[in-house]
Amino acid sequence: MTVVLVDVANVVGSRPDGWWRDRAGATTRLLHRLTGLAGRALPGPDGVPVAVTAVVAVVEGQARAADVPAGLRVVHAEGSGDDALAVVAADLADGDDDLLVVTADRGLRARLPAAARVTGPGWLLSAADGATAG
Repeated sequence: MTVVLVDVANVVGSRPDGWWRDRAGATTRLLHRLTGLAGRALPGPDGVPVAVTAVVAVVEGQARAADVPAGLRVVHAEGSGDDALAVVAADLADGDDDLLVVTADRGLRARLPAAARVTGPGWLLSAADGATAG
């Protein structure tokens, strides 16, 4: 069982689709895509299936105004999103479930607990597309 922790700013910023014109709108669209992941077994980043028990998304800045769909835990970073992600990751790493953090931010990756696995935004976006299609 795995909790997926999402660096929303990093995932939204991974595709040049105009997100910078409406950060809250782009975040809302991503959050709604993520609602279909909890409770599913997804192909993992390493090919081994991942049974997702929950998705936790961290939002920061203008993205804090995003519409949060029911059933998704969203953490609104008061300051630095990376700081909030590191704190949430440490908390989640102490739980019973495995932790998979989605970010391409090398600085953030270095701050994560040793028990956390890490993958990039491409995996998450593909998994969300597969959950929507399936």
